[in-house]
Amino acid sequence: MTKTHSIQILLIMCLLVACATPVSSPTSTNSSSNTPQAMEELQKVRLPMGFIPNVQYAPFYVAVDKGYFAEAGLELEFDYSTETDGMALVGAGELSFSVASGEQVLLARAQGLPVVYVMTWWQAYPVAVSAKKTVGLNTPADLAGKKIGLPGPYGASYIGLQALLQAGGLTEEDVTLDSIGYNQVEALAVDQEDAVVVYANNEPIQFAAQGYEIDTLRVADYVALASNGLVSNEATIQDNPELVKKMIAAILRGISDTLENPDEAFEISKKYVEGLDTDASIQRQVLQATLEFWKAERLGYSQPDAWENMQEVLLEMGLLKDPLDLSQVFTNQFIGE
Repeated sequence: MTKTHSIQILLIMCLLVACATPVSSPTSTNSSSNTPQAMEELQKVRLPMGFIPNVQYAPFYVAVDKGYFAEAGLELEFDYSTETDGMALVGAGELSFSVASGEQVLLARAQGLPVVYVMTWWQAYPVAVSAKKTVGLNTPADLAGKKIGLPGPYGASYIGLQALLQAGGLTEEDVTLDSIGYNQVEALAVDQEDAVVVYANNEPIQFAAQGYEIDTLRVADYVALASNGLVSNEATIQDNPELVKKMIAAILRGISDTLENPDEAFEISKKYVEGLDTDASIQRQVLQATLEFWKAERLGYSQPDAWENMQEVLLEMGLLKDPLDLSQVFTNQFIGE
């Protein structure tokens, strides 16, 4: 072997060693203790939302888009299943979280499902009843004798209507209920109904856009009820409380950002809600109206009286046979000061 060949072999060996040696990039470090969260494998969390993609989920879209879940080591998967499906999966331990309203949690607990409400998102119950001004709907007592259209005798709309009837000293026998699906705007426009059960942050805006003058009775103006929030289960809370804390922290950051900058939240939501630009003016108003239901001095905190009132409504309706131990139904242990 010549000297030249020896030098060539030595150079090749050096090159091979150099290729096998890790090179630090400007955005990372070789210290395992300082590895950025983004470099770690994220824990996937599938979250049933209870409804189709909608601008009202803006806080979640913001939290994903800004990386709040990723910073917490989580990768969120939106599952637009129904509330009841979400409750069943969380109650069975197949999923750790779901978005659901207060009555769904109480009804699930009554059926033996170990679900626990861990964070309030909607501080005020959004259900309302709307009627044209000619009907004269000024107080809940004015519902007497009216034909009222609603999606059906189930869900938050039905619960909210019952709460308004109780506030007016009425029962279901004092009105005529008509199951119309989700056609409230059309039904009221053609006077098919005297009044319709709506969401205060949605249909009244559509009525106004079409030039109708209406009166709206908001449930939240008469009684505090436990509304939409994050639900987990007893096993997750006991075995993985850090996961619950991280999930809640990311969501609350999304809510806070949306409240502070709704225009930015709306633009972010376009990435997740197909066709949001189609009626952007209306949808911006929907988001703006929705913000009022999320505001609170302490975001995420559940008011005990809202749960007591919700349970009382369900007992009056016969949907609950016996009172539940509310300390098992909801918790504020993961909500900071």
